Amino acid sequence: MLIELQDVFTRFSRSFVDSQVVHYEGLKAIKGILSCRTAALGGHVEVCDGCHTSKVSYNSCRNRNCPKCGNLNKEQWILDRTNELLPVPYFHTVFTVPHELNGLFLANQKLMYSILFQAASKTLMKLALDSKYLGAQIGVTMVLHSWGQNLSFHPHVHCIVPGGGLSPSGCSFVRSRKKFFIPVRVLSKVFRGKFLSLLKKDFYEKKLVLTEKLGSFQSLLDSLYAKDWVVYCKKPFRSPFYVVQYLSRYTHKTAIYNNRLVAMDDHSVTFRYRDYRDNKVKLLKLDAMEFMRRFMMHVLPSGFQKIRYYGFLSNYNRKTKLVKCLRLTRSPVKPRMKLSARELILKVKGVDISLCPDCGGTWHQVLTLHPSVE
Repeated sequence: MLIELQDVFTRFSRSFVDSQVVHYEGLKAIKGILSCRTAALGGHVEVCDGCHTSKVSYNSCRNRNCPKCGNLNKEQWILDRTNELLPVPYFHTVFTVPHELNGLFLANQKLMYSILFQAASKTLMKLALDSKYLGAQIGVTMVLHSWGQNLSFHPHVHCIVPGGGLSPSGCSFVRSRKKFFIPVRVLSKVFRGKFLSLLKKDFYEKKLVLTEKLGSFQSLLDSLYAKDWVVYCKKPFRSPFYVVQYLSRYTHKTAIYNNRLVAMDDHSVTFRYRDYRDNKVKLLKLDAMEFMRRFMMHVLPSGFQKIRYYGFLSNYNRKTKLVKCLRLTRSPVKPRMKLSARELILKVKGVDISLCPDCGGTWHQVLTLHPSVE
């Protein structure tokens, strides 16, 4: 029997909401997942002009936490980013924070995630400008992740960095060496310093919500300064083409997909996860309320942007500095193309959804189904 997240939520979400304090975005996610592609959201009826077959298509919820939604947005994102690739090596760097900060992140999601983005981006931009490493302004694409394979809370950002950038004068393009141009140990120390500096600033400005479990703020700071923070850098990608394909795994991803769900009973949910300690796929059985709790930890605050761009890839610089980088590296400057859902599916899967798979006729909408009223 195939299990979907929607099935899990249908069985357990009411009990979860009755027993827990769930924030507004969490309630929106639950409602979206429960109603996605059902009569609750409405839809339309289409008829084939060839064989006169009819079909009903229900609307998607478009909630970014729903495993059924987001694929078309991801494909459009891939298309946009592919047009921006430079003929240089690309590097994948991951900035992770110590688990001692988990309590602060959960109590101050928007603020703490913003600090994480700021600290990681400032670290990369500052060190890249140093002539000892590259001496250029780089571009960075960052994607926030908050989960591990077992749905535990593990905030970190994935960064894709092209191996080169604009010289300080803006007149030339500076290429890096084959190995990543900033040592990981240097990245780690600078990242820790910048993160804790921003954290202290927000604490003294009384923007942080502290819980009793966190204890003394100064004791927390002392323990964080004493630790070596983890910054991981992978080998360069084989070619620029693989950069976007790889990063797209993270951009529009939810905490868990339907294909990882294995079993469900009246009290528990079982799913597959990869244990990176031995790199084996295993099964994890969780109490249903614990499964719901872990999933809801990863619902981001309203309007929070989990994909961000810096340097010559920022929205402000994309039409000027990025274009200059493309021209300096003799790369084509391509206009942005906005494709329809039909065009995206045809491009990705080679299937024209406007045609009937049985006779090749064309589908025509004959009826609109309005959302059901609760």
